[in-house]
Amino acid sequence: MDGKMTGGPSAANAPTYLGWSIFNTLCCCLPLGIAAIVFSCRADTANTIGDGTRAHEHSRTARNLNIAALVIGIIFLIIIIVIKVLNPNS
Repeated sequence: MDGKMTGGPSAANAPTYLGWSIFNTLCCCLPLGIAAIVFSCRADTANTIGDGTRAHEHSRTARNLNIAALVIGIIFLIIIIVIKVLNPNS
């Protein structure tokens, strides 16, 4: 060994955000959550085969989808609370 390290299996894996994706699917926004799960699984697969570039791309997409799903879920929750407060009979 000449002391040089290459980007092999020892390179840091990209986060998959799978747990966050599942939470968003169940609690916030189903369509975006499902898409986030798909990209989370793709990031995990890319991590497994050692394709760091693709893993980071899919990880970033999963993160962005999760952020969008969470924001949409919070907006819907606020809308439901406002409707219930303004119209308590329903």
